[in-house]
Amino acid sequence: MTTSILDWLLGRALADQEEDKQQIGPAAGIPVLGLDALSSAAYGPEAALTLLIPLGAAGLHYVVPITALIVTILVIVYFSYRQTIAAYPNGGGSYTVAKENLGPHFALLAGAALALDYVLNVAVGISAGVGAMVSAVPVLLPYTLKLCLLILVILTLVNLRGIRESSAAFMIPTYAFVGTLGVIILIGIAKAVLQGGHPTPVIPPPTFPKVTEAATLWLLARAFASGCTAMTGVEAVSNGVPIFRKPTVPLAQQTLTAIIVILIGLLVGIAYLCGAYELVATDPGEPGYQSILSLLVMAVIGRGPFYYITLTAIVAVLALSANTSFADFPRLCRVLAEDRFLPGSLAVRGRRLVYSQGIILLAMMAGALLIFFGGITDHLIPLFAVGAFLAFTLSQAGMVVHWRHLGGAHSRKFILINGLGALATGVTLVVVTVSKFTEGAWLTVVVIPLMVFFFTRVNRHYRWIAAQIATIDPLEMPTKVNPIAVIAIGSWSKVAQQGLKFALRLTTDVYVVQIRTERDAIEDLSDNWTLLISNPARAAGIPEPKLVTLSSNYRQFFTPFVDFVIQLEKDNPGRDIVVVIPDLVMSHWYENMLHNNRGAFLRNLLRRRGKSRIVVVNTPFQLQEQN
Repeated sequence: MTTSILDWLLGRALADQEEDKQQIGPAAGIPVLGLDALSSAAYGPEAALTLLIPLGAAGLHYVVPITALIVTILVIVYFSYRQTIAAYPNGGGSYTVAKENLGPHFALLAGAALALDYVLNVAVGISAGVGAMVSAVPVLLPYTLKLCLLILVILTLVNLRGIRESSAAFMIPTYAFVGTLGVIILIGIAKAVLQGGHPTPVIPPPTFPKVTEAATLWLLARAFASGCTAMTGVEAVSNGVPIFRKPTVPLAQQTLTAIIVILIGLLVGIAYLCGAYELVATDPGEPGYQSILSLLVMAVIGRGPFYYITLTAIVAVLALSANTSFADFPRLCRVLAEDRFLPGSLAVRGRRLVYSQGIILLAMMAGALLIFFGGITDHLIPLFAVGAFLAFTLSQAGMVVHWRHLGGAHSRKFILINGLGALATGVTLVVVTVSKFTEGAWLTVVVIPLMVFFFTRVNRHYRWIAAQIATIDPLEMPTKVNPIAVIAIGSWSKVAQQGLKFALRLTTDVYVVQIRTERDAIEDLSDNWTLLISNPARAAGIPEPKLVTLSSNYRQFFTPFVDFVIQLEKDNPGRDIVVVIPDLVMSHWYENMLHNNRGAFLRNLLRRRGKSRIVVVNTPFQLQEQN
């Protein structure tokens, strides 16, 4: 039953030999790894414009210069990541580059920055998608958070079905977004050119707010920092190189090129049209809120059918942009887990050849962020860019060291490219951190070191265990010593009978322990001990088990029994104590809720309090399925 539900929900389990069929090319790579970068064209410019609201109409004069600076840095980062893809085709991105060239401390810093960036990308992408949805259908505003969480659940399930399934699901909305928004930009530019750079909007945008601030360097720096969120996601292809089919590196580079070219076209077009149509941002989360893209589409073509087609594509891509994180975050967790900085289970692929535990972990953390910030994009934006630019900077700095060590005819050219990338992203990181610090970036600055601390503690734990269990000594043959078996029985039953039979096959020295209280309704085993146990044992020529009855004045079962076992171990040095726990096995998982599951509690308690000579064995009793 459970298997059939999983097959319906997630698809049939895939064998290792089917991995080649799950790999993708550039056409599918853009939806899988490019949605984060492409969708940032929707909220990056708006984030910058929102900061320019206090300048009134004068704020529009700074949109194009800010966008030009962002595009310049984007181009530098693009050339840098092309080199990273070629140099490290096994993926891992900034973490792998930093580990190989800068050392483990910088690697963990890059890993923490990337992990946080991926979590924030999910929250920001989904909240931006719902924000665009609310712009088109204002009546949905009170349901913002619920819509965010619903989309998160859908994304999680789709990604648990595998890479190929998610790429197929997201391909149509991705290309619909690029196509419809591209058409709007081309129409808008054509109208602007034909009308001398000042086109008449079909639906006039909101009037400019009153000027409340001057255009200070600090305000412009903050606007630039918010606009830099349009660059997040550029590193995704370098992290996910292994998901491409062969030839892997050229296909990954082609995908990155396509993503960057499309993104630059969207950013430049939106920036130009915002100035031409005099579009002003509205306050997110407030009544009457309209996203910049909603205002842009209305200004260019009005609120007809194509408006809703375009907005639907925008909403879909913004909400689905989190898919980039679902593709890369589990792979980052895998690399960290293989290096023993995260739990090893995160490196194990699930039924659909994806790292299922990483996907679920990402969904849980992003869901917590959405709930905490109410699903409002503007509240999440200040946290967003710090992790991304820290990862950018460490990756490019690591590539500089890589080319210095590698040498060769073209190493100087590559050092220049990556060095320029490190400088550009490093300066941007400082600007973003300082300008957004009081608005929430301080939280990122605190969280990243805490994550690094967590990674090191996990690694320390694994190293401690390795030191405890490692050995190169040959097997020391034990002397054959009859163990002591102990079994707890409440009342005589088939379950108790099966457990006792196993104990008697194991050893000739068996203790049957019964815990009794004054008000116990269960039978006293001593009343029928001779008939049920003693006589059959003598007839079979087997030493009779010893009955031990323990009193518990405080209605406790576990403490008296565990104390007895531990004392028995102390009194018998050199002998193993085998605790046999009879266990009912239910036909259905939900039936376990109807039983006290004492066996599981006792097993865990003995493992915590007992010594290495105390061994716990379960004897399962299979129940027949109910009619």
